[in-house]
Amino acid sequence: MANALRAEDSSVRLQAALAAGTNPDPGTLETLVERCAVEPDFFVRDMLSWALTRLSPEITLPRMRQELDSGRSQARSQALHTLSKIGDGSAWAWITRDMLRDADDEVARTAWRVAVDLVPEDEKEELADELVTQLGRGDREVRLSLSRALVDLGDVSAPVLEKAAANPDSVVATHARATELLRRNPETGFDAAVEEAKRVVALGPAPAEAPAAGEDATETAETVDAVEAAEC
Repeated sequence: MANALRAEDSSVRLQAALAAGTNPDPGTLETLVERCAVEPDFFVRDMLSWALTRLSPEITLPRMRQELDSGRSQARSQALHTLSKIGDGSAWAWITRDMLRDADDEVARTAWRVAVDLVPEDEKEELADELVTQLGRGDREVRLSLSRALVDLGDVSAPVLEKAAANPDSVVATHARATELLRRNPETGFDAAVEEAKRVVALGPAPAEAPAAGEDATETAETVDAVEAAEC
């Protein structure tokens, strides 16, 4: 199995991971964990995590805890992903502030998702306070992941998002407003929510009044410029 997991063909590696999960053997723990840290194919990594969940949590959880301190970002991310699949609430204590702020976007995104899955009810507000510190971070996919995490936390996110929406940094304010739009109406698409949030940040929540006939149109032109700047 170890040789098959190192095969050049990803389909061979996938079959090896599937076999490991179909016939769980505690002796494969280290091989599976080590491969998680270096496996380049997403589907194979996911199968490796599944294979790990097929082993006893008594041996898998402590090993995942060790991987969270790895110097390899993929090892940390995959360990977090495996913890989300195991779903053991005791792992909540392992999701540290450093993980939620990890410099690697993939690690941080996975930590946000796992934290929301495992957080006890009485600690949701504290988690929301921490997550909003990451508003405006990264590219579209990173921001979407953070918005989803905050939306999944429910109503506890509302006060911190309202406060963040007044942030002088327009990027943070836009992300906060877009997330709140999604929280209120999950059917709203993320991109549509962002565009609406940009408009509000540029113009303010109240609709702009049209200039009276004959008035100088300078103010209107400046408003248009502001909207275009926000969209850039």
